[in-house]
Amino acid sequence: MKLFSPAKLNLSFRVLNKRPDGFHEIATLMQAISFGESLTFELSERDRLTTSDPKLPCDESNLINRALTTFREKTGYRRPLHIHAEKQIPQEAGLGGGSGNCATTLFALNQLSGLAIDEERLREWAGEISSDAPFFFSSGSAFATGRGELIESLTPLKPLSLWLARPKGEGLSTPLVYNHWHPNKAEALPHYHNDLELPAFKLRPDLAQLKEKLLKLGFETVVMTGSGTTFFCLGAGDPNLPDVEFIKTHFLSRSADWYSTPSIF
Repeated sequence: MKLFSPAKLNLSFRVLNKRPDGFHEIATLMQAISFGESLTFELSERDRLTTSDPKLPCDESNLINRALTTFREKTGYRRPLHIHAEKQIPQEAGLGGGSGNCATTLFALNQLSGLAIDEERLREWAGEISSDAPFFFSSGSAFATGRGELIESLTPLKPLSLWLARPKGEGLSTPLVYNHWHPNKAEALPHYHNDLELPAFKLRPDLAQLKEKLLKLGFETVVMTGSGTTFFCLGAGDPNLPDVEFIKTHFLSRSADWYSTPSIF
């Protein structure tokens, strides 16, 4: 079985407060995009995870392995599998690559096992592993609250085209960005907004400079997604800056583009 595992954007992102459990209460509009990667699942003599990225660990820190462990613990499914991830989504870029892989793995295991577990339960299991993973069981457009695990699917947004802009080099640690967050008391905010931009810019002033450069290129809207370091850019700008990777993409609807038509071999 081969499945597409999309990236996500946070079109708006509000951090409301810090919770007693150490997580932050958020409210975010999330959107799947056509930029992503593929995961292949096949029966094997033993469990094995491989990836196209030699720098990516294949131990229990990888969310694919954590999803496999969780599914086995919840269901008792024991067939050994070889899972291969053809990686495209960079780490620590605010695009949810690992979380998408987690949800995709749970979906694939449900199909391969024939257990027909309902997606509400799969979403709950995904939320035990990663705050962003439950989103990937939505329609592709969703409003997320709690620490991100409470998902309300929305009518899919129109397939708007856009550019991703990511500076080459290291990403940003999500816990580190949250540790530098302070409440934003502004009530009137733009439609596209991210409360994590300010703490990210304090840690990486080059990101604030990059945003200004992107706006000067003619993009109408430039907003960082998640905890960074990727920006999504709307409008007719010129995607050309040294040391910046530009990726053309568009909004994605789940019903039309992933999970619903897996390739089985």
